[in-house]
Amino acid sequence: MKTLFTFALAGLLATSSLAAKSNEDLMAMSNVNAKFKKINVLLKEGVGEAKIAILDKFGKKLHQRKVQATDRDVVVPYDLNTLPCGEYQVMITTDEEQIFYSVETFEKPQPIEEYPLMAYGKQIDDHTVNLSVIGLEEPGVNVKIKSQKGNRTILEENIDQAEGFKKNYKFEGLSPEEIYFEITDAKGRSRTLYF
Repeated sequence: MKTLFTFALAGLLATSSLAAKSNEDLMAMSNVNAKFKKINVLLKEGVGEAKIAILDKFGKKLHQRKVQATDRDVVVPYDLNTLPCGEYQVMITTDEEQIFYSVETFEKPQPIEEYPLMAYGKQIDDHTVNLSVIGLEEPGVNVKIKSQKGNRTILEENIDQAEGFKKNYKFEGLSPEEIYFEITDAKGRSRTLYF
């Protein structure tokens, strides 16, 4: 009987040490990161079966799925491009634990080259036009003033003003309706202005 009791105690200790090993801190065996509107959930080898849920900031469940991370690491990607930017919760649940991660999604910034050149023209009087160029990353703007008849260049100048500039152009013998501006900045963005 004593031998049977010893085997039972040894078996109990062995299973409890295995349970303790499989019950490692879920926070240490998982990771969640967000980049722009994409979320990646990492479950390390040994987590076993887990449920991953994406919740909005009010706790409403938006998506849930089961995954197995028994013999290898698993990365579960989520694309939230159809959802608004903001705070989301990632809930990971196993038989032993449940943890939450908070993530914030945001729009990917648009490179400056993708923005149009911000150049504006305003007719001041019958012979004067005001040109405004703003939001320059680098100084250097080429301004060509052309005649609408024959596309002949009337004036061309380079302006090396940082960030932007405003300038009045006066035309003798021409009205603003007879000319147009071709503006090109140092990054190659261009704009044509008609009056």
